[in-house]
Amino acid sequence: MADPKGFLKTRQRELPPRRPVAIRLLDWREVYEPGDNTVLRRQAGRCMDCGVPFCHQGCPLGNLIPEWNELIRRGEGREASERLHATNNFPEFTGRLCPAPCESSCVLGISQEPVTIKLVEQSIIDDAWANDWVQPHPPERLTGKTVAVVGSGPAGLAAAQQLTRAGHTVAVFERDDRIGGLLRYGIPDFKLEKRHIENRLRQMQAEGTRFRARVNIGVDIGWSELRSRYDAVLIATGALVPRDLPIPGRELSGVHFAMDYLVQQNHAGAGDEVRGQITAEGRHVIILGGGDTGADCLGTAHRQGALSVTTLAIGTRPPDGRSENQPWPTHPLLFETSSAHEEGGQREFLASTVCFLPNAAGEVRAIRIAETEYLDGDRVPKSGTERELPADLVLLALGFSGTETQSLETELALACENGRIERDEQFQATEPGVFVAGDAGRGQSLIVWAIAEGRAAAAAVDRYLEGDTELPSPVRPTDTAIHL
Repeated sequence: MADPKGFLKTRQRELPPRRPVAIRLLDWREVYEPGDNTVLRRQAGRCMDCGVPFCHQGCPLGNLIPEWNELIRRGEGREASERLHATNNFPEFTGRLCPAPCESSCVLGISQEPVTIKLVEQSIIDDAWANDWVQPHPPERLTGKTVAVVGSGPAGLAAAQQLTRAGHTVAVFERDDRIGGLLRYGIPDFKLEKRHIENRLRQMQAEGTRFRARVNIGVDIGWSELRSRYDAVLIATGALVPRDLPIPGRELSGVHFAMDYLVQQNHAGAGDEVRGQITAEGRHVIILGGGDTGADCLGTAHRQGALSVTTLAIGTRPPDGRSENQPWPTHPLLFETSSAHEEGGQREFLASTVCFLPNAAGEVRAIRIAETEYLDGDRVPKSGTERELPADLVLLALGFSGTETQSLETELALACENGRIERDEQFQATEPGVFVAGDAGRGQSLIVWAIAEGRAAAAAVDRYLEGDTELPSPVRPTDTAIHL
């Protein structure tokens, strides 16, 4: 049992310090200093071990949070790692990248700052890797069934690991040159060093999962051909189609999608030659979009040596605390300062982009913006408030509209709507034996949802192949982002 007075003895929430801004801008390493185990155990001891732990419901994976908090408080790191892995294939990813809806649901958060669940999770897995506690778990027997997983992001990798451990022969197909999807090329190194991906890939290969990079399904191999080769196919291609901004000047040189920019930098960070790389060095940078992708662009631009960086959001500034329509235990929309925002740059809200302005060479030189006003529910530029901002590089970080569906609709006759592949309660698409997990089916979402859907879809595939399954199924396709 947890210390019943732990949250009273330690009322303050403590996080490890970030490396000084002036130092971390000189490299691409992760921003946090190593944690202190004494502080970690003290923070884990703040967990109340609630009779009804709402953190379980806040986490789509159903992580056993009070259990591993108490194990850490007692100094039993290996046992904590085992409990963590019981529900989460990749805690080193969620511990770094997840916005932690579990903390928004923490009962302690009603009257105090919530438990540092995300920090404890990351520390558990980092210690597990450092102490060689993370070992391969190959299947005890093979079923003789084969599964193709298309896409190697968190949903695809989670599904592949679960299915391999169930005894199926699994091949993961990835069109990029390295495995990892957006974990590899969409997330900057200062948020996720790629050694964490390599660690997991080695474990999965030792378990028997096969990886096929540089294979673009629908181009190099047809979808119908892939379906005929394998007993089941799981589509986990993510939601990679970016939202555009079709306004005057969009065609100008220097206006790019954020993901094109981030992917190139990750290639460069991996030692690849990137010809004509989009770079912020010596430029005035404007980022359109105030979400995580925009923050990733902000941190990247600082490290590349931008002259200035301004982030523009079309909506209002989020509140600092919960609003009345976002009560506990929902995950609220709050004003947040990420490590990238801490490093500099300007943030503006209620800023509508009117057009991009060219120079004589056809390159963007400025953008014209206006104050946003709401008319009949629409957000429009307010007349008479226009002004110009200098811009040598504009990055569109406006989110994603869905997955690429054209070849799926033509070759497999899959039903798709609004950039999402339709699936039933068992994650199965309209073609028997074809399943869909992650953002390809639910739309743009969180990494924790991708892993949860990968695990659940793996259980559905196993049941389809074997008639039954012992794999856990934490979520359904119809589940919403907040469990109450």
